[in-house]
Amino acid sequence: MVVPQQGSTYEYTTLLATSYDLTMEYVVIFIPLFPLLLLCCYFLRRKNRLPTNWPLLGMFPAVLKNVHRIHDYFIEVMENSHSTFFFKGPWFTNMYVLATVDPANVNHVMSKNFGNYPKGSKLKEMLDILGDGVANCDSLVWKYHRKIAQSFFHHPKFHEFLVNNTWDKLESGLIPVLDHASKNSIEVDLQDLFQRFTFDTICIIAMDHDPGSLSIDSPFIPSSKALDDVEEVFFSRHAVPSYVWKFKRWLDIGDENKYRKAWKILDNFIYKFIALKRETLSKEKSSMENEDVNNEVSTDLLTLYIKQDENYEGPIDFQSEKFLRDTILNYFLAGRDTTSATLSWFFYLLFKNPPVASKIKKELENITINRGNFKEVSNKLVYFHSALCETLRLYPPVVFEVKSPVEADILPSGHHVNPDMQIIFNMYAMGRMKSIWGDDCYEFKPERWISEQGKIRHEPSYKFLAFNAGPRTCIGKDMAFTQMKIIVITIIQNYVIEVVDEHRVVPSISMIFRMKYGFKVRIRRSR
Repeated sequence: MVVPQQGSTYEYTTLLATSYDLTMEYVVIFIPLFPLLLLCCYFLRRKNRLPTNWPLLGMFPAVLKNVHRIHDYFIEVMENSHSTFFFKGPWFTNMYVLATVDPANVNHVMSKNFGNYPKGSKLKEMLDILGDGVANCDSLVWKYHRKIAQSFFHHPKFHEFLVNNTWDKLESGLIPVLDHASKNSIEVDLQDLFQRFTFDTICIIAMDHDPGSLSIDSPFIPSSKALDDVEEVFFSRHAVPSYVWKFKRWLDIGDENKYRKAWKILDNFIYKFIALKRETLSKEKSSMENEDVNNEVSTDLLTLYIKQDENYEGPIDFQSEKFLRDTILNYFLAGRDTTSATLSWFFYLLFKNPPVASKIKKELENITINRGNFKEVSNKLVYFHSALCETLRLYPPVVFEVKSPVEADILPSGHHVNPDMQIIFNMYAMGRMKSIWGDDCYEFKPERWISEQGKIRHEPSYKFLAFNAGPRTCIGKDMAFTQMKIIVITIIQNYVIEVVDEHRVVPSISMIFRMKYGFKVRIRRSR
């Protein structure tokens, strides 16, 4: 049960094509220094060598040489630097990054000294489209989001609400599409189907609106495509000096032009439904005044935010259209992509590891799950749950987390950090560190999550960072597992998935660790 490593000649070629645009962007930036770059790269022929800090160029030549395989190169650097490495960009770029996968450092930053490590102004500037949403804010605004989200996701009736909505979308969307593909022997992109599923469900949860993107005719949804474009630009902004993307934004060219257009599409989509929601709530105001939000789960997050105390005074107008728009957009990104990406890698790993697939099928034999008994039955599926955790370890949906210290500090590893630096945790690399997970860290091995007593083994969040750690631990963790289990159980019990021959499965160069070319499969009914 081995996960194919991304460094093969075959995947090397496909990843080279994946990162071509980013590589060329770097080359264009440094054309005046290109002869020196070529000379530096010539001396970087040895594999697994740590980046050299060249005069003027910093460690950029090593990044240029390995940009086509940046995820796996990051692993090599972490392995050869004892889990922590200081990256210095060209002297004129002001790029100072401490990359670490040391669990002790993660625990220190994310939990023990949490107050000293906010998201920071640099990150907020890079992710400017997210505004004051929960994923992009700190201090008082973050606490406000956290309070409302907890009241929603932790409400006693939310689980029933989530299960019913997921089941409705399964019956009205996913099953008809899978049946249609099976009857007509049509190849489908399973990743696209999962992404449509989660986009529809997060729209329902966030705004009580079903865009109907998951259907047999697979309609083009501009807002969903706009989310893809935004995430790709997020990654490229992290990969180049800030003055580069800012200059491109000023000129409105390249990916920054795409980013601006995506921003406009998302604004139009979200603002439209904020206006509709306000109109609806205004008409229902008399009945809504008597509703106790502490005893009844609101129909959607937007309603809950609008119904908050309108007289609250603070640094931000929590009732403004802009704040509501920021809020909904953040939930779109979190609710659509993380779950759909994990589901895609899960079925890919099952295809590559038939013994694991057989064990899961055996565990699901003679088990009937429905809306009413889902929670009770799913808690007994230990091996299945372990396989999902193992997928998240090997293919975490969010590639990295960025923090910036407010004050100078010393990490447990002994490294000094200051406010001029950014600290990056790479979750993909963390899941493939022998020092953390053992010599078999590249294997797809659900058994590592099962205790001697046959129960789910708990791994600390600073070691298993798929759902973040500390105060910012993902509130939607249970929601994600619930949706994934309902979808996977339905597919495994009713269909056979076969990956299309020669289909290329490689990761995209994006903040979300999805498959660049989708996941082309054939579907057939198993009974």
